[in-house]
Amino acid sequence: MSLEANSGAGTDDLDDAVAVFDEHRRRIFGIAYRMLGTVADAEDIVQETWIRWQGADRAAVLEPAAFLATIATRLSINATQSAHARRETYIGPWLPEPINTDDDPALGAERGEALQFAILLLLEKLTPTERAAYVLREALDYPYERIADVVGSTVASARQLVSRARRHLASARRTEVPATQQRRLLEAFLVAAQKGEVAELEHLFADDVVSYTDGNGVRLAARTPVAGRSRVATFVAAFSSHFWTGKTIDWVEVNGQPAATLAENGVVTTVVTVTASEDGIVQLLWVMSPDKLRHAVAAGA
Repeated sequence: MSLEANSGAGTDDLDDAVAVFDEHRRRIFGIAYRMLGTVADAEDIVQETWIRWQGADRAAVLEPAAFLATIATRLSINATQSAHARRETYIGPWLPEPINTDDDPALGAERGEALQFAILLLLEKLTPTERAAYVLREALDYPYERIADVVGSTVASARQLVSRARRHLASARRTEVPATQQRRLLEAFLVAAQKGEVAELEHLFADDVVSYTDGNGVRLAARTPVAGRSRVATFVAAFSSHFWTGKTIDWVEVNGQPAATLAENGVVTTVVTVTASEDGIVQLLWVMSPDKLRHAVAAGA
């Protein structure tokens, strides 16, 4: 076996394995990111999937894409438990890590579903298997037969998993506005926030708006969510005199939605985006944890 591994045939076989894996790498990453919400966790799944692929009997694999997606999904299901355990010691609200989708539009999947912040947050409330079934169905458009194979269930059970996930999300999900309207609301918010105009801010918010700040203990990051139109407006206005000073604002697309980056001395310190409905801004989402800002700006920007 060792002689074969060092032979030309063995090298060719490994080269083929690398080529096939690279072809599907972004899809593997896309599954893992949607399941786990951070780049580091998703990259760990990609690496472990490669190890499994390297050691597999690849000649017996008829559909490499399905085989690799299955490995990645099962590894992600197993990884959710440790990921949630780590979040128990997280300081303040936890938000998914923003990824610049201008830089990487596909994120490894054919569809943008289960990528937006609001959906990722709702997916956190599902069981790992429900989340996996939903991602495979809505993001990759997998047939139920294949979902059943991946999660180890019957086809009927796979349908139920997706149905339960959809019902749960529908019960908590607002009808979102188009990206252009979402950007207009975010632009208006940034103007009003810098002026500290409470009335203007209230006008932009839905009654039940919530502001979440993911800072993991970083300075100036709120450690609890702030809820309600008046409270959020007052909260934002209260830091208008110092928070924005010396910051440069640029526009990016993260997780398929408009967002703004706030940079100080050329270093991005905050990503802010909103979830909006016809009633106005429903969620203000601030990501300030330095560990989560590395992938918010396009490569080479």
